[in-house]
Amino acid sequence: MTQTFEIAVFEGDGIGPEITGPTVNILAELARSSNSYGLSFTDAPAGAAHYAKTGESLPEASMAIARRADAILLSAMGLPDVRYDDGTEISPQIDLRKALTLFAGVRPVTVRAGQRTPLNMPDGKEIDFVLIRESTEGLFYTQGRGEVTKDEARETLLITREISEKLFKFAFALAKTRKEAGRGPGKVTCVDKANVFRAFAFFREMFDAEAAKHPDLIADHAYVDATALWMVQKPWDFDVMVTENMFGDILSDLGAGLMGGLGLAPSADIGTDNAVFQPCHGSAPDIAGQGVANPFAMILSGAMMLEWLGIRHDVEAMTSDGAKLRQAVEHVVAQGQILTRDLGGEAGTDAAAKAVIAALDLP
Repeated sequence: MTQTFEIAVFEGDGIGPEITGPTVNILAELARSSNSYGLSFTDAPAGAAHYAKTGESLPEASMAIARRADAILLSAMGLPDVRYDDGTEISPQIDLRKALTLFAGVRPVTVRAGQRTPLNMPDGKEIDFVLIRESTEGLFYTQGRGEVTKDEARETLLITREISEKLFKFAFALAKTRKEAGRGPGKVTCVDKANVFRAFAFFREMFDAEAAKHPDLIADHAYVDATALWMVQKPWDFDVMVTENMFGDILSDLGAGLMGGLGLAPSADIGTDNAVFQPCHGSAPDIAGQGVANPFAMILSGAMMLEWLGIRHDVEAMTSDGAKLRQAVEHVVAQGQILTRDLGGEAGTDAAAKAVIAALDLP
């Protein structure tokens, strides 16, 4: 009997609905063609526009949909002119991370042969690594609750054993999966600042304890400042990197820059029981409604969702379809003939999505 998975869909703000629609259509078509699994999509209202209309940014009904869903597909959220009374941005994606304890922020960085990149890539080199950002604590722990006086301001960095041990276990499991798939040597790099801060020495000690459990994998360390340098000089040397929340926030945008921009940057926030998949870019309200938004990062996030669901539920067809979808987007981008404006092309959202469908060559 075919198993059907419920997907909670947060269509987002600005260009969010424009890139969500084609992504959902592609995912539905893959499921139809496979005939080995099913997908049902449930809309979950949330975001800045919803807050402006109702006074709620993440209704309890939408949170309930997210909690029960097998996976959450979340588009770009937030609008610059819609904020809470304290001036902070509307960010349901962060609320979901905290409420569902989505501790592993997964940010893949891929540059294939022929793909445009700001780097001067040596012949035969490609970039294929994953940055894992702890997403629930670190320097984001006191978000919205920092202490500010006339003369000073304080934010608290928190690193806990409970979350860190789960994070490192996840990182080594991902490295093993990538190695088995032929996508990396099975190496995990702990990115920290353990030479200066006791909190990061604590972080590194827990990493080393988990590394000792995986003699078949490679474990090493790198300070965050050196990592930023090496991500530009030799990014092809990385496989899986794991780091604190703020460091990961910064380095993930550097990784997006290597690919040519946030329009190619998918992401996932994964916990023990739930996972959110969303593009790294913002809602770009200045181009909303014009049909020119880049859907690639959203589609790639959908591909990550399929692969995660396939591995989690042992459905080989989903894992395979996720890989096929990722490869289809990489093929379109590397070909360079149908690119959106942010990538130096002239294609609109619809044309870009259709190019991915053509590359899939579905029956």
